[in-house]
Amino acid sequence: MSSLNRLAVAKNKRKFHAFLKICKQDFSLQATSSGPLEGYRVLDLTRILAGPFCTMLLGDLGAEVLKVEKPGQGDETRRWGPPFRSSESTYFLSVNRNKKSLTVDIKKPAGQQIVTELAKKCDILIENYVPGKLHQMGLGYQEMQEIAPQLIYCSISGYGTSGPYAQRAGYDVIAAALGGLLHITGPQDGEPCKVGVAMTDLATGLYAHGAIMAALLQRSKTGRGQHIDCNLLSTQVSCLANLSSNYLNGGQEAKRWGTAHESIVPYQAFSTKDGYFVVGAANDKQFQILCNVPV
Repeated sequence: MSSLNRLAVAKNKRKFHAFLKICKQDFSLQATSSGPLEGYRVLDLTRILAGPFCTMLLGDLGAEVLKVEKPGQGDETRRWGPPFRSSESTYFLSVNRNKKSLTVDIKKPAGQQIVTELAKKCDILIENYVPGKLHQMGLGYQEMQEIAPQLIYCSISGYGTSGPYAQRAGYDVIAAALGGLLHITGPQDGEPCKVGVAMTDLATGLYAHGAIMAALLQRSKTGRGQHIDCNLLSTQVSCLANLSSNYLNGGQEAKRWGTAHESIVPYQAFSTKDGYFVVGAANDKQFQILCNVPV
């Protein structure tokens, strides 16, 4: 190794140990907002939408969120555009406010050590890796529980930790198709349609957010964290709500109704000469009021 290379290695080692020293201290990220979660710290190992949406909500409530990203590229959604604001995609900006970011290569022992030290100082860790990946790096729930028993460890995946799809990456449109959302969305006699925004991802983030809040409440009584397991497919199936109940309890299979409702009329969009208007009369009294609206 040349003297120049040795100098570079030594410099990097000094930087790493200096940063590691900071991680081991009782640090404060100086939250810029207050709220019911002020004083709580979140270690965010997520990317794309479901996880970042969840951690953003925690940040909105006052928690300090430290987002760990991949060196050289960061969260993929930074490049999901156009449109862009300066160099960042507006997609990324929509779910990553109230966060502070650093890049760490968690595939390397030094990066794993940094994440471990940060986890010791955090209340919540959220990750959305394929199940088992972080365990292979020594960053799974079992490993973290031993060194940080206070930690609430939330895993978000596509299909859960078991089953034939467990090792598959999870994306909104695939989980929405498997979970029935595309089957019930679109024109009555048309093809299945994707919802305009990634509702399966967003609903999963909301489920994770609610579970974390409940875990924080339980920790106030027990003093210990726990593992939360959320996945896109289970979220989507649960969000079928009355339609799944129709099939389970009434033997009626769901179908596409366009903007109409299979049980309530009128409850849909109607075409007019210069556009559309939407009517939602959910009971007889509302329908009587509707019939008396001046034309």
